[in-house]
Amino acid sequence: MKRWLTEIALAAVAVALGLFFLATSIGEGDGAPVAAEVATGALAVAGLVLFRRSRPVTLALVLIPLGILFAMPMGATPIALFAVGLRRRPWVTAGLVALHAVLVSSIYFLALGSTRLFYETVTFLVLLHVSLVAIAMLIRSHRQLVASWAERARQAEEGQRLRIEQARLAERERLAREMHDVLAHRLSLLAVHAGALEVRREASGDEQRAAGLIRETAHDALEDLRSVIHMLRAPAEDRPQPTLGDVPALVEQSRSAGAEVGLELDGGEGVPVSVGRHAYRIVQEALTNARKHAPGAPVRVAISGGAGHGLDVAVRNVLTAPGPAMPGAGVGLAGLRERVQLAGGRLEHGPTTGGEFHLRAWLPWST
Repeated sequence: MKRWLTEIALAAVAVALGLFFLATSIGEGDGAPVAAEVATGALAVAGLVLFRRSRPVTLALVLIPLGILFAMPMGATPIALFAVGLRRRPWVTAGLVALHAVLVSSIYFLALGSTRLFYETVTFLVLLHVSLVAIAMLIRSHRQLVASWAERARQAEEGQRLRIEQARLAERERLAREMHDVLAHRLSLLAVHAGALEVRREASGDEQRAAGLIRETAHDALEDLRSVIHMLRAPAEDRPQPTLGDVPALVEQSRSAGAEVGLELDGGEGVPVSVGRHAYRIVQEALTNARKHAPGAPVRVAISGGAGHGLDVAVRNVLTAPGPAMPGAGVGLAGLRERVQLAGGRLEHGPTTGGEFHLRAWLPWST
């Protein structure tokens, strides 16, 4: 509906301009027959409606000579050139405008000679068409700029989504590798104890067979686990997994790098290995973010909790003046959220009213 309203409005403008030029031509006594003017004017308006969007260059090439020979098509010619400037490359538009200016100047000079009327008419027509084409090219450039901004925004949003998804997958893979280490250790202990029970002299035959079955089953489970997780393990990551007891060393590393970090560790005795490992990763990511986004700002790390109540991990740092956005901002927090949710905990983060950035996680700690 909007498109047809636009077409009707442009057709009305073309008719109004054509009537103006026709009236001027009749007043000067050199106009073409009225029937020919009406026919060519109707043809020009029909061409605008049908071909202005799809074939603007062809339409302009047809209307330029018609607009020079007849008055009514002169109203449609500037609109056709406007369409060319709006939808075609600048060099095409410039070529058509130059062609129009040369034809108008040549034909009107032959018809009027070097008179004041010639100069006034040619100047008016050329300036009219050049002005409209310049406006059209400006609108076209603005549209292209807006489209490029929209595309960049879409690409940036898609890139951020992919980075967050990659961070979540990476965190799941790291959890799988950590779980492999824990389960491998426990299955190895189970196999060792079952082997000891199998060779125990005081054990009955049934107990020895049951112990042997347990040992073989534990060994097979360990081999299956290794084959499944092997593809997730990078060679550089074959090292002991961190625990809650490694947090002070992590804080000391940040202090050695020049950061002002305070640590409060209360009630972490006897924390399960998996819960301590999650707490270590949370503190590690929080300190990394503080170094990237608030360099030099004081950081406070507080870890507390107990069996049955869960483990609380809180990290605060003073917000510094905002700077340019860091590449991949928010990806590490997305990975932390994935880790905490998989562990059955909660994670919250964001700026506080006191001008600090607060990150707090709660991890379940069963009795």
